[in-house]
Amino acid sequence: MRNAQQAFINSAVRRRRELAAGGTSDLFDLIQNASASQIVAALAGLPEQRRREIGAEVTTWFKQRQRTTWWTAGSGTALAVAVVGCLPTAAQAATILARNTVNPDGERAAALMSTVAEERGITWLGDLAHRLATKINQQTGIEHWRFAAALLRVTGTTAPANDRFVELWLDSVQLPDRRRAGRPATLIERLRDDPFLDAMLPRLFEIDGLGLRMTFDEVTTTWDERRRHVLPTALAQLATEGTIDRTVLIDGAIGRLLRGDRASALRAFTILLTELEPTTTEVATRATDYLRLLADAPAPAATMAQKALRDLPDLEIDTVLDTSRDVLLRPDKALVKAQLTWLDRLARHHRDRAAQVAEVIAVAAEHPAVELRDRANTLATRHGHDPTAGGIGPAKARPRGDDLPPPAPPAPAPAPITDVDELAEEVAALLGTPSQGTPLDRILDALVRLSATDGARVHAALAPVVERCHWSWGNEHRHDPLSLSEVVVDVLTTAPTTDQQARRRSRWETLLTALRRTDRQTPQPELVTTDPRVPPPHRLLRARLAEIGAHLAEPGHPGLLATPTHANGTLDPLTLIERLAALGDRPAWHWDLTQALLRLPADTDETVAGKAAALGTPAGERLATWLRAGGLPQPVTRAVTLTRRPRRNGYDWEYDQLPPKRILVELRPPDGYDDPYGLLTVDPAPIGVEHSAWANLLPSTLPGHRAVVAAYALPIVAATADMDQRGGTTMLPLLAETTGPGGPALDLALSYGLAARHGTDRIAALDALLALAAAGQLDATATGGHLGRLVAGQLVKLSRALEPLRDAAQARAPLTVWRLIAAALPSALAAPQPPRGLPDLLSLAAETASTTGTRIDVPGLVDVAGRGGSGRLVTEARRLHRALDTV
Repeated sequence: MRNAQQAFINSAVRRRRELAAGGTSDLFDLIQNASASQIVAALAGLPEQRRREIGAEVTTWFKQRQRTTWWTAGSGTALAVAVVGCLPTAAQAATILARNTVNPDGERAAALMSTVAEERGITWLGDLAHRLATKINQQTGIEHWRFAAALLRVTGTTAPANDRFVELWLDSVQLPDRRRAGRPATLIERLRDDPFLDAMLPRLFEIDGLGLRMTFDEVTTTWDERRRHVLPTALAQLATEGTIDRTVLIDGAIGRLLRGDRASALRAFTILLTELEPTTTEVATRATDYLRLLADAPAPAATMAQKALRDLPDLEIDTVLDTSRDVLLRPDKALVKAQLTWLDRLARHHRDRAAQVAEVIAVAAEHPAVELRDRANTLATRHGHDPTAGGIGPAKARPRGDDLPPPAPPAPAPAPITDVDELAEEVAALLGTPSQGTPLDRILDALVRLSATDGARVHAALAPVVERCHWSWGNEHRHDPLSLSEVVVDVLTTAPTTDQQARRRSRWETLLTALRRTDRQTPQPELVTTDPRVPPPHRLLRARLAEIGAHLAEPGHPGLLATPTHANGTLDPLTLIERLAALGDRPAWHWDLTQALLRLPADTDETVAGKAAALGTPAGERLATWLRAGGLPQPVTRAVTLTRRPRRNGYDWEYDQLPPKRILVELRPPDGYDDPYGLLTVDPAPIGVEHSAWANLLPSTLPGHRAVVAAYALPIVAATADMDQRGGTTMLPLLAETTGPGGPALDLALSYGLAARHGTDRIAALDALLALAAAGQLDATATGGHLGRLVAGQLVKLSRALEPLRDAAQARAPLTVWRLIAAALPSALAAPQPPRGLPDLLSLAAETASTTGTRIDVPGLVDVAGRGGSGRLVTEARRLHRALDTV
């Protein structure tokens, strides 16, 4: 040990001499090797002037590496020590240390920086801490925040309360630093010792969306034994202990609920109020706010307010009646049912006001839910009011079918980009999205045309746009093989200068050679991939991008052949012929023409084929042959059921997140078709292998083949329902705008989408369903049959699908909804365990059956309706059975 200490001292002395003598290479090596403690020793005792000279060199050295280097905990800590030990001001130090790529080990870095600052005699460390904290932004990660926070604690500097600082503080509360030794402290222990708690607490109630981050769980041993919504519980306990002000929590939570936010973001504040258990006195002093919550807040908060108000002994009956008029028209059935019970109790306790209470109860006679209308009628009549008198109550609708507006014809594609500045704006918009890639064709066409006339100007305009994008956008996402980020950025920034032409062309042509099998032997496809997870449409996209890169800046090139003429991705064949003629003797690019052929409609006549052949070029002959053969045929489809992979040895967290089964679709080409690109050969992906990046390009890649695109997209869509993923249904409305039969793949995609976890995904599925129904292209019976089987097998949750189905019925598609539900009910009714939401589905079935006046037999309904008892499932089955007897 003594020998090691002596060696450390000798090394520090040697380095100090080298630094004093003008050498800095050793210091840079120490930074890169994460030797922060040795830097502290090496800088000790250096004159201030020499420190400043070293600081200037450190700044220059850092700037040369800032675009390519990620400063992790070790190297970041060493860099921070060198910066504080050498730079002259807090402002200059912050210029380096405020960058989001600099992520020192927070507590260790702060301690060493404090030591260096004290030895050097500087007093601006607190100013540096403040500057770092105020520069935190949306790109700042948790490790960088921990560094700034540790420096604030060491220097005793007041923490800022800007939105992003608070968000990251909350993340640090949820995810403590695991690098610290010793027993991990529980959340409540960490909060007791948190110096930022008092400053952060009021801001929890002020920042929109922050409630989403407040509902995390705390895992102590296993996931099954986790503590649920631990933060609201801990805050309530701290209030009970007197550590924080109880009034701040109650008023803050109520204020947040009144201001509103997404329902999921408000859940934490509802839980907090529930955990606080306000006394009747606390509720009474805030009765007006609680009444507003009851009328307007999301259902969980309204239910909480309802329970609190019902326990008040002196609440004025008039205020209850006024609020009830709004509550009884809310769609939340449990809330309305409880309100009716409350009003029934009031009518019985206040006999002199019973008639007035009954009039308010009668408001619910117009509720969309049949069972609530029935209950309201019964209670109102019991207390002396006839809901049908004076026209009160719902009018009986005459039988009708769907009344959807006819679908609009495919919209024309946006006008081509004709100016370099416009191209730069479109590229900026593309790079500003999370790799959706929807406008990619238009951008690529403009890139080819404009680079053919002034490649240097195009490159000069696009290079700074790409440079400003987030550092990770241009990197290939290794976990997602469908990502095209890297190759897109490479194409956009391809330099047109002569000295780089040969190297650039060689690189792209090497990739093209790897992607195409020119000596193909059946059944090997022409389009090649080294990653079996990449489906053929994405192989085609990558091949097209490589082809563009290989030929970019060819003088006089008129543009891409495959650019769609319609917004749904289709290409007019006569326009393609005009583009081929514009090429003259120039050969067509192979993959560009391939994509153009795949975008042509299937019903083109011989006249168009003759015009293509008359061009007298290989490309024209290829087009004519394609048209005469009928283009890409429709595939043979088959629904298959997959099971999840086996459990691995040891703790297998991922296994428990996978659904036990998933229904997907297998595609095969029709007999006699060679399938040269492998597009019609689809084997379902294993469960848990879903890649959604750039998936919105799929419909426009094959705009005449819904079944093919739906089969490729089905795992992504299914994951929104059985794995609660987000965003996988955004392509369904795009798919509805294309053509071709959808088959079981489309029916299953709609079924999974209707049962998606997130509301935006269900809305996308609903939009697609209505568009297909309006066009007469929806197989409601098949879709409903799949939904019923998924529900009966507990593969999706029926309760999620009820909202979009109800919305579809209200959107003038009651017959479509009734046919869908009628097909879903047999499987759902026969399930060993009745799915949650089945009574509501029966209720909606009764409404749509009565509205449309259409009788559809539902196997198994008579058996359920004939059971004894008065449970809701049996009651709603009887209601539907009576409705079918009257139509």
